[in-house]
Amino acid sequence: MSPLSRLLKYSHKYQTSIYQAVTCSILNKLFDLAPPVLIGAAVDVVVKRQDSFIARFGVKEVFDQLLILTILSAIIWGLESVFEYAYQRLWRNLAQNIQHDLRLNAYRHIQNLELEYFENNSTGRLLAILNDDINQLERFLDVGANEILQVLTTVIVISGAFFFLTPNTAWMTIIPIPVIIWGAIAFQKLLAPRYMAVREKVSLLNSRLANNLTGITTIKSFTTEEYEIERVRKDSEAYLQSNQKAITLSAAFVPLIRFVILAGFTGILLFGGLEVEKGNLTVGTYSVLVFMTQRLLWPLTRLGDTLDLYQRAMASTSRVMDVLDTPMTIHSGDLPLSLAMVKGEIEFSNITFAYHQRESVIENFNLMIPATSTIAIVGSTGSGKSTIVKLLLRFYEIQSGNITFDGINLKDIVLYDLRRAIGLVSQDVFLFHGSVRENIAYGSPNATEEDIINAAKMAEAHHFIIELPQGYDTIVGERGQKLSGGQRQRLSIARAILKNPPILILDEATSAVDNDTEAAIAKSLKQITENRTTIMIAHRLSTIRHADCIYVLDKGKIVESGSHEELVNQKGIYQSLWRVQTGIY
Repeated sequence: MSPLSRLLKYSHKYQTSIYQAVTCSILNKLFDLAPPVLIGAAVDVVVKRQDSFIARFGVKEVFDQLLILTILSAIIWGLESVFEYAYQRLWRNLAQNIQHDLRLNAYRHIQNLELEYFENNSTGRLLAILNDDINQLERFLDVGANEILQVLTTVIVISGAFFFLTPNTAWMTIIPIPVIIWGAIAFQKLLAPRYMAVREKVSLLNSRLANNLTGITTIKSFTTEEYEIERVRKDSEAYLQSNQKAITLSAAFVPLIRFVILAGFTGILLFGGLEVEKGNLTVGTYSVLVFMTQRLLWPLTRLGDTLDLYQRAMASTSRVMDVLDTPMTIHSGDLPLSLAMVKGEIEFSNITFAYHQRESVIENFNLMIPATSTIAIVGSTGSGKSTIVKLLLRFYEIQSGNITFDGINLKDIVLYDLRRAIGLVSQDVFLFHGSVRENIAYGSPNATEEDIINAAKMAEAHHFIIELPQGYDTIVGERGQKLSGGQRQRLSIARAILKNPPILILDEATSAVDNDTEAAIAKSLKQITENRTTIMIAHRLSTIRHADCIYVLDKGKIVESGSHEELVNQKGIYQSLWRVQTGIY
């Protein structure tokens, strides 16, 4: 399906607005083409006087005839202005509405895609699609669609008038039109891949800039400013060159078309004049033909700019529609889950999972987590600890086996309800640009000030928050860059506490805090984990020593399990890890 067809299919809900805009564009052009006819009629009146075309309707006086033409001119100019206002308003609103809906729908769809999609597509590319490409489409709908309609209306109306008024010379003006249309189609085919290349190059450039701005601390600490400037220069140059290739071709369209137009214009000017000399054509009709030829052919030179807008828009449309057509591999179940009824029993049965085109991370994995228990999972990097969390939240889909939640298959539960029942404190803490209060209350819009402060106190965050310049109103900066790593982690814990989920997952939740804060948080955890199922993942074993049961993972399999004391007394992986961290050998 062509990009235009995909766009029209998507815009079906705006069918009425599209029809109204199209009608107003056509009517505006019809009234815009009327003045040359009135000029021809005026010349006819002045030359023929009582024998003019208007005189045939019984109006013999020249003044009366000119007065009629004056009134008609006022009406026509007025209607032309009315329909110009109407089509501009309709097309611009249509462009804004489609742009708005397309951006929201594309963002909604991207947000619902699995994490694997984001691993394979850079943030810069997605930003380019959501901003640049959709804006490009808006520019075409704002201007280009009307231009195309008005050019088509001009060609049809004036061509018909020529064959009606002077069939002998009409062909001179009409011949350039198929040549121009053929040229436009040929240019379109040549430009399409060039503009697609332009869109891809700008995506790469946006991706580079987004990554660099996010990693500015790393760039500065490694003094790679000049190195990054050079990389941005190369990407920008690639974008520049791809644009220049497209411009080189698109800029040639108008000059070439002008020569074709010149042939038609001079033909009607010369041979039409000879027809008047022979008496085969009236002066008024000849005047109309000359004006109409100019009105017919010269607007076709704008096809170059319109074609340029069209090709850019279609390249952008393809990219946006490709995103919307990306299939979702993780689908929500139909079974609602009431938070009040959640017990929190979780069971992994014969789970096998591998990331795309990689070996299995976990294989035939089995784990039973009793309701309201606190369990811990430890193991070396890459053993599959965080993967288990991602599967429980259905960020990824398992290849085989089943995960049940209070005896219900995860795939059967409404995805929103499932994730609402789980509070995740990730090792990769993300804070939004906003105040401390807004970040703690994120996901809990109905939380009161008292609720927010209590959550902060339980996360051992209240003390440092009140020392900030504006306290809970302090802006944390993008990704929380104004705060330390430990402060960000404590806000993340407070956010999860405020959510008050029946299941809490702490994935390296205290890795960035100091020992005193860790000890304080550990005390709070007794209260935080009460009457809820808690899964703790940690490298620092001191944070999980009080768990009801500790599971040791190695290459995706549970190799040891038991309490802290039991595992320390075994000569296994856990004992080795404990000795390394405590310095006792």
